[in-house]
Amino acid sequence: MRIDPHTHSTASDGTETPTQLMTSARHAALDVVGLTDHDTTAGWGEAAAAVPRTGVALLRGMEFSARHHGISIHILGFLFDDADADIQTHCRRVRESRVGRARAMVERLAADVPVNWEDVVAQVSGNATIGRPHIADALVSRGVVRTRAEAFDRFLNPRSPYYVPHYAPRATEVIHWVKKAGGEAVFAHPQAPQRGRVVPWEAFEELAQAGLFGVEIDHRDNAPESIPCLEKVAASLHLARFGASDYHGAGKPNRLGEHATSPAVIEALTERCLLEVIYP
Repeated sequence: MRIDPHTHSTASDGTETPTQLMTSARHAALDVVGLTDHDTTAGWGEAAAAVPRTGVALLRGMEFSARHHGISIHILGFLFDDADADIQTHCRRVRESRVGRARAMVERLAADVPVNWEDVVAQVSGNATIGRPHIADALVSRGVVRTRAEAFDRFLNPRSPYYVPHYAPRATEVIHWVKKAGGEAVFAHPQAPQRGRVVPWEAFEELAQAGLFGVEIDHRDNAPESIPCLEKVAASLHLARFGASDYHGAGKPNRLGEHATSPAVIEALTERCLLEVIYP
């Protein structure tokens, strides 16, 4: 069984609708795919409706923006009740914060490169929250850069003078919300230096004490030299090993199924959660 638990759709910053994502998962010969859009569960319903037609099971999740002692990190929440009040409040606050942050970044960029707010809005599908990937797509459309990756490298990374931070709660708080809502939490791509500062190894113990279930070890953005330490830390703290593509469609080079999670880990995950995987 091939399981890719971390992907994105147009509900956040992917380029495929939830339906298209499920179809792509079938073409990639996946048995289970996780839809984990950034700070929204808006794509769950559409993806679930595509399960019978595609024959691909759906693992419902969300990628939470969070911080650990000032360092930006991402926490994957799986199979939780998305009607939980704390999670709803979080999603609303992130949405409001991201729009203001995106406007501020575009204003900074516009002083040096040919891009404006209308260019960015034109890149957004449906009700997706505007974020850095949409700014990147606008820069590509304008011919400032060739790819999203180049836009992030040159203009949108945390070290750039154009970067503006956004609201993000403490990671331990996010883990608490997810578990209170009947789900489990996984630390996404924890050793990805190209994304900005990475947490010290001591952070894993603090997150584990807060109730962290697993760590995304097999991910293309984790520095290869960090994998042995990640394996050792995860084993010592009894954290499940996750692997995933972090697929965004045409927006990134990540390919569906390029990394996967074992069926035993997903079985252990579902046994602890309120919701279930939606099977065909």
